Amino acid sequence: MELRVLVADDQTLVRGSFRVLIDTAPGLRAVGEAGTGAEAVGIAARERPDVVLMDVRMPEMDGIEATRRICRDLPDVRVLILTTFDLDSYVYAALRAGASGFLLKDTPPADLLSAIRVVASGESLLAPTVTRRLIAEFVRRPAPAGPPPAGLGALTDREREVLALIARGLSNTELAEHLHLSPATVKTHIGRLPAKLQARDRAQLVIAAYETGLVRPR
Repeated sequence: MELRVLVADDQTLVRGSFRVLIDTAPGLRAVGEAGTGAEAVGIAARERPDVVLMDVRMPEMDGIEATRRICRDLPDVRVLILTTFDLDSYVYAALRAGASGFLLKDTPPADLLSAIRVVASGESLLAPTVTRRLIAEFVRRPAPAGPPPAGLGALTDREREVLALIARGLSNTELAEHLHLSPATVKTHIGRLPAKLQARDRAQLVIAAYETGLVRPR
């Protein structure tokens, strides 16, 4: 199946480079270019791409707000944030807006193409440096006060355990080994979490684990 990709960046040369990279990759096709956040929202609504490559700093409407609107109105469209700025505020804001991935623009081309496919499949993807900064963001935030939100009450003990380990960064394989479960069983537990916590993907499950106080930064 061919994956359709929208490229949003305020620099024409950057957009063109990404488009060429995408159009020459097997199974991928660029379906549009946007130079502003507002254009990205409009083209996404019209073209319904599988993935949007979204720059953060753009005129008229920044990439964070554009991501928020796309994820709100087009739940089947995945957003992969690309930026030259490895800043905590961007990481947290992008994921809260619904982005499924966050990579720096110096990511090797092969890794970027792989990231598009990963995000399109429904998984989330974070660069290693981004993961560290995301955890650092929670360290600076005050601990949640009062009882945990009702969402956690819907989870079984095993699902809470799985969620906590996801927030610690364990992969599905590592989860299976740690919990002495089959990969299929782990996948089943993980599959139930997004609906119960109203999370789009694994990245937002990590946020939910920290924001509810289930996991505290070390």
